[in-house]
Amino acid sequence: MKFKSRIIDRTNPIPSFMGWVYKHVIILVCMLLVACSGTRHLPKGEKLYTGAEIRLVRTDNTAVKVNKGLIKSIAKESFRPIPNGSFLGMRPKLSLYMYAGENPKGKFKKWLKKIGEAPVLMSAVKPRVTSAVIDSKLFNIGIFNSLTESSIVEKKRTSSIIYTSFIHQRFTIKEIIQSIPQDSLSHIIHIANNMSLIHVGDEYSLDLLKTERIRIDAVLKNRGYFYFNPDYLLFKADTSAVNRTVSLRLTLKENIPENALTVYRINHVFINQNFSLSEEPKDSTIDTVMVRRAVFMGKADEQSITPRVIMRSVFLRKNQIYSRENHNITLNRLMSMGNFKFVQVKLTESDTAATGLLDVTILMTPLPKHTFRAELDVVSKTNYYTGPQLNISVLNRNTFRGAEQLNLTMAGSFEAQLGQNNSNYSYSLNPQAELTFPRFLVPFSIKSRSRYNPKTRLLLSYNYMKRVVYFDMNTFQFIYGFKWKASTRVEQEFNPVNISYTTVRNQTDSFNVILKKYPFLQKSYEEQFIAGASYAFTYNEMFLPAKKIQYYFQFNAETAGNLFSVAKLLNGEHANSTNPSKMVGAIYSQYAKLNVEGRAYYNFEDKNKIAMRVYAGVANPYGNSSVMPYSKQFFSGGPNSVRAFQINSLGPGTNQQNDSTRAILQLGGDIKLEMNAEYRFGIYRFLKGALFVDAGNVWLQRSNPSKVGTPFLFPTFMNEMAVGAGVGLRLDVSFFILRFDVAMPLRKPWLPDNQRWVINQIDFGNPSWRTRNLVLNIAIGYPF
Repeated sequence: MKFKSRIIDRTNPIPSFMGWVYKHVIILVCMLLVACSGTRHLPKGEKLYTGAEIRLVRTDNTAVKVNKGLIKSIAKESFRPIPNGSFLGMRPKLSLYMYAGENPKGKFKKWLKKIGEAPVLMSAVKPRVTSAVIDSKLFNIGIFNSLTESSIVEKKRTSSIIYTSFIHQRFTIKEIIQSIPQDSLSHIIHIANNMSLIHVGDEYSLDLLKTERIRIDAVLKNRGYFYFNPDYLLFKADTSAVNRTVSLRLTLKENIPENALTVYRINHVFINQNFSLSEEPKDSTIDTVMVRRAVFMGKADEQSITPRVIMRSVFLRKNQIYSRENHNITLNRLMSMGNFKFVQVKLTESDTAATGLLDVTILMTPLPKHTFRAELDVVSKTNYYTGPQLNISVLNRNTFRGAEQLNLTMAGSFEAQLGQNNSNYSYSLNPQAELTFPRFLVPFSIKSRSRYNPKTRLLLSYNYMKRVVYFDMNTFQFIYGFKWKASTRVEQEFNPVNISYTTVRNQTDSFNVILKKYPFLQKSYEEQFIAGASYAFTYNEMFLPAKKIQYYFQFNAETAGNLFSVAKLLNGEHANSTNPSKMVGAIYSQYAKLNVEGRAYYNFEDKNKIAMRVYAGVANPYGNSSVMPYSKQFFSGGPNSVRAFQINSLGPGTNQQNDSTRAILQLGGDIKLEMNAEYRFGIYRFLKGALFVDAGNVWLQRSNPSKVGTPFLFPTFMNEMAVGAGVGLRLDVSFFILRFDVAMPLRKPWLPDNQRWVINQIDFGNPSWRTRNLVLNIAIGYPF
């Protein structure tokens, strides 16, 4: 059982005292950094090395252009050592180190030296060695006759180096000749040439040749060459100085082991799904079960998961040619079932007289069948409701012996508005049952060779919420859907059945007054029977940390009510929003909703990054509905949105939401557009910083009966965008990220047209301005 305290999406104006503290601390830090450049206490006769630059000089007279940017970036990889880090011309880490001294006394100075950075001295730089390394790297990209010289630029306390490389046009590939003496090997490589990474006319690159060898090795591994190795392939180059071309000949190295040229097949397949890492080798007379020509260790009644279910994920089969792709698919699919802590796939040569046979042993260490979890949270929300929340869940990882996962949860909460009338409180109960199958649960067969098991999800939930002075709300939901991954980057989810039914009972006069003020909200609360389907497509490169630019894209589509309207039409009835039809005694919603989100992350060499995000969504009610259900509308503002404004407080359009009513419900829109940019940088180990700017808003469509704010119009929507900026501090310990973002509005869309930019009103020294404009966002995780 686990108990913890959690802060969720907390956004509050910064108190004036704290604003004064932040202001003066920042000024003090800046004064300290400027006061010490880090070069005053260098050893006698030494100078601080501040870095190097590369200059290129062409030695040939050809008109062929060279990619100087690429050549410079490759040459810069050779620069050693790396100079001390700097920020806006200052070297704060070096300053801290020098302030502490060589033999610091006292815990504080020792700590300063630990977090500081020792000076990189000019005496540690070896220009001749670096010049040679630069020439070597240029040789590897086809500049075979480069010459690099160096010169030192000295100043009073610092020195830098200028490297000048004399270069020529890069050599290009004239022809690629395949000269493999082994016929079967040569045939396989020839067939796969259409996927080759090197082509005639390409510029020479040693790294590309190495990558091509790895590609060919992967092709051969999938055709049974289990013991083959990329190092057995050899590219021989013959250069022509006249035309600056290279002729490549692909061949095999000499004295390759015989087994590397042997095609291997699978002989026996042994599977142990109850393997323990501390398990001693068992007697060979142990009972076994044969299923689809695979041997399962143990008796039939000892198999925790039905063997035929395991075999759906095993792609290494008896008598088949060994394939590395099938090997990886087997390993990934068994792990993605969610039932095993470890999975090992071992291959050994069969103990038989015949050659070219492999035995496969699959060892799986199971997770506990049942897991119980309890969490006690303290939740603080933007509408000033605060209170405890209890979540209890029980997980069964093998419900029907087919690796089905049944998760039963019960959540309950009690919330009250701090500083308000004690009668203004709410509580909720939320039981939920979710059953997941590791396959497509459909009446027809769907075969998949993906590395990941497809999943079918059945979810049934009920939520009861009572706002004592406003209403009682009951929500039932049922989802039947599928989730599958075509690759590590692409994931899709399709829910053909997504039904929710919400009733609002016991409405008080206070709540009715609010609905009367906003009639379209009353209608959106009436139409709370939603039956439709949804689809989501996600492309994600965030798990590729070595990639310079990472991309993320998500597309969501959702429709509801169409089947009901078709049924009504077949009965001679026409669905319309003026006289909406009902199903099971409730008005059903009919709409279509689309939204896309794109992100890009540019990673610098020092692990800092620029993160950018664009979000756009549109929802359109039609047929039986004139407004979107409240739960399906778009909202803007808050810790993961436009951070200079309270959560869900923006819009629609030029509307300014009332703080008193926003505590109960916020106004949403049919259209949403947001843009965010953030520079993330390291401060010290797990402490990170950020500078960011956000923009966005929501709008109603012109067809919406409400007249709140302004509708979305192409000529005017950009003029109605809210804009904010700020700074952030993040505690990032990989598995947990606590985020503090302070933001202020730069543009308020509800002000008169020529007064919306409020940059000229910024006044950090004014307590009243800070209270009204500075917003502190406390949240878990990065905003995007």
